[in-house]
Parts: sequence; structure tokens; C-alpha cells
Amino acid sequence: MNECMMRDLAMMLIKKYNVSLSEALDILYNSETFEKLQDERTGLYFQSPVYVFDFLQKELSRNQ
Repeated sequence: MNECMMRDLAMMLIKKYNVSLSEALDILYNSETFEKLQDERTGLYFQSPVYVFDFLQKELSRNQ
């Protein structure tokens, strides 16, 4: 399940921000959102990729 989520999030980053696959994965793996996805207590990994991507976008806009 987690692999599918990461794939979907990476693809959304590529489309939205026009970045390469390696850049998208770098953004994702170095994000707070990724940390929360890894923490089973948050339950974030049960959400849809679209919901998690919205969460990630908010994090990215905060950090700019």
C-alpha cells in the first residue's frame, strides 16, 4: 500500500511542479508528510493519495 502511495504522490509532484522523478522523490522523502506516512499512529497512510498530496502541498507552500 505504501509503495502505491509513494508512486502516486511522486507522479502528482511531477505533474504539478514539473520536476523530474528523482526531484519528486527527493521532495517526498525529505518531507514531514513522508515522516507522518511512516508513522502508523497518524493513520495518514489510510487516506487517499489526493488527500495526502493536498497535505504535502500545504507543507511545501509553508516552507517556501
